[in-house]
Amino acid sequence: MDIVAPFQEGIEAIKESGGQAFKLCYQCGLCDTVCPWNRVGTFSMRRLVRQASYGVPEIEGQDIWRCTTCGMCTQKCPRGVETIDVSVSLRRIAAGAGFSPASVHVVAASLAAEGNPVGEPRAKRADWAEGLGVKEFTEGTEVLYFPCCYSSYEPRLKRIASTTAKILSLAGVDFGILGSKENCCGESIRRAGHEKLFTSLARENIKTFVANGVKKIVVSSPHCYHTMINEYSEFKVNFDVVHITQYLSELIEKGRLPVNKRPMRRVAYHDPCYLGRHNGVFEEPRRVLKDALGLEIVDMADSRESSLCCGGGGGGMWMDVTRGERLSDLRVKQAIDAGAELLITACPYCIMNLDYSSSTTFNGAIEIKDITEIVQEALQATVNAEQVQTSVKEKLVGSSRP
Repeated sequence: MDIVAPFQEGIEAIKESGGQAFKLCYQCGLCDTVCPWNRVGTFSMRRLVRQASYGVPEIEGQDIWRCTTCGMCTQKCPRGVETIDVSVSLRRIAAGAGFSPASVHVVAASLAAEGNPVGEPRAKRADWAEGLGVKEFTEGTEVLYFPCCYSSYEPRLKRIASTTAKILSLAGVDFGILGSKENCCGESIRRAGHEKLFTSLARENIKTFVANGVKKIVVSSPHCYHTMINEYSEFKVNFDVVHITQYLSELIEKGRLPVNKRPMRRVAYHDPCYLGRHNGVFEEPRRVLKDALGLEIVDMADSRESSLCCGGGGGGMWMDVTRGERLSDLRVKQAIDAGAELLITACPYCIMNLDYSSSTTFNGAIEIKDITEIVQEALQATVNAEQVQTSVKEKLVGSSRP
């Protein structure tokens, strides 16, 4: 790319879209070295930042949609360049010019019409809770459970919402849901460049939360967690937002979830990008799995701060990825190579991608489960054991009577 002088109008447009971080980059190329996409293909974040610095980004190309906003490059950058901001700023410009991928257009239309990205009616958002005795959140309820769009609609992921509800009920938590009153948190569509739509979704949620007296929110998705913790504050509000892994750890520590330790199993735990790297939640899920449930956690390559992205962030859930370029394939292989019997995570996006890779690429060689599913199994086993003990005691007492 031969450039004689920077295009000032382009540079200003990028700055106005939030991508001014390119000014700090000195083109060392470390971002390309750590980017997970370069394990399955060729992608250069350095090149995108360089284009931004000259004001001539290729907004009609596919490269700007490649980034999953996993945060690895930002974490490793020696100058702390917020490369994600540069990437998202280019997407905002592209979206404004009508150059978003067709799949993103479809998702945006669904979010605007029904408040979710999967094209399902808003009225069915709480269908996952049928038969579970989950109440509607009203003012004075202790906790709002916010399951996220995919856990509300996708058949496989509804199990995350239902097991979470069962756990909260067994722990005696006073919780409720808002169902059709709530919208998508807006995190992923914001990363896909649709800033106005994000603002609309966020404002509607905030208005609903305030109107219903919501103070504490427990979420299933790290993406909801990240947005409500770090970005809803832009609207001058502050809710007590807790990810389910943090809440489970707290409930177990307080003795509200009396689980017996499970038979020893070798499991791998996958740190979701938006829970671990972006928000520093590493220990709570491990405490639940290891200390409370007694599972043996084996170390995969690329764990904790260096966890390998599943490919779902930054709108990646909506992009077409050809076989051989799925980051989730690499992650599943790492779990298998580590000798794990089970791969556990705590993010609906990760569950969906890892489950797909396990079933298609590896013929179901390893089972993928959400942390709530493991806890629910342990709770049920504990309840069953206590019922058996009670029954035996009653029979013994009965047989000893004259």
